[in-house]
Order: sequence, then C-alpha cells, then structure tokens
Amino acid sequence: MSKVVWKAGTMIYPLPAVMVSCGNSPENYNIITISWTGTINTDPAMCYVSIRPSRHSYNIIKENKEFVINLTTKDLAKQTDWCGVKSGKNFNKFKEMKLTPEKAKFVSAPLIAECPISIECEVTDIIPLGSHDMFIAKVLAVHADERLIDKNTGALDLRQTAPLTYIHGAYYEPGGKIGKFGFSVQKKKKKKK
Repeated sequence: MSKVVWKAGTMIYPLPAVMVSCGNSPENYNIITISWTGTINTDPAMCYVSIRPSRHSYNIIKENKEFVINLTTKDLAKQTDWCGVKSGKNFNKFKEMKLTPEKAKFVSAPLIAECPISIECEVTDIIPLGSHDMFIAKVLAVHADERLIDKNTGALDLRQTAPLTYIHGAYYEPGGKIGKFGFSVQKKKKKKK
C-alpha cells in the first residue's frame, strides 16, 4: 500500500453526529450539532464535547455546567444538519425543527424527545485547546427509548436506531455488523456428532 503525507489535521472518522441540548429554561433552550464528542472513562462514566467559543451554545454550557448529548438517527438527518448550520441567536431550534424538549432527571437542560438515546451530562472541567474548548463531563443518566431494550435480556440494541455518523463533511449511516468484540480470538464450537 502506498501512502502520501497530508498536513496534520482531523482525520479520525467516522464520528457520531449528535445534537447537544442546553439551557436552563425554555427561553434559552438551544441545540448544537457536534461530531467532536466521545467516551473518555468508564467508572465514573464520563464523556466530552468540543465546542468553538464563538458558538451560541458555548456560553450557555459554560455558565450552566451541563448539557444533554442526544444520539441522532437517519430519520433526524435534516434536523441534525439544520441545528448545526443555524444559530440559536437567531432561531428557536426546537420550534423550527419541530423537536420536543423533554424534562431531564438531573439537569435543567432538556432531552430531545425524538432522539432514541439522551445522555445527561454535568461539566467537570473545561480545557482550552485552541480552536475549540473541550467540556469534560460526568454522565448522570442515560435515557433510552424502551423499544430498543430486548425484553428477554434487558440489553440495549442500538442497531435499531439507524445511527447517523459524520465523515469529513458528510453524513452517513453505518453498514452491517462484521463481528462482535473479541470475535477474532473466539474459539470455534465443535459440532456434535
């Protein structure tokens, strides 16, 4: 395989395309679309979002020290994109995109009812990085659409959501399953004779 060298840049893909909701009252609720987000710790459960200080949601999150990460789907692609290109300074994004703010259990920021998974987050640290600041947060609660929970095992099946991903300026849906974690070392079961 022959490779060419590119300048240093952001080339880790795919990324989740999520809608982050924030605000502490209906008058200042807002939604920002983010792909620079992820898990950073298991115990305690922690995650992050990175936001440019020029974005409207930046100060809302910085002041309130909380937000909700709402996982998006193929069916929410238009709303996800619109909330990323329009500013909450000029639009009520919930109203414009016909999204429903829903009361969270621990934070004053709203969940987005139409999203299959909503993750309540409390900011523990803000790290200035240059173009973006990273908001590190403790996960306080995860809200899951009950239709995603297997009635027999209690396991959460996120494949049903048709999750939306972002790859270098475009939105995609993931392909099919290749294998479960550890499949490369799993011993094959012997067939009974």
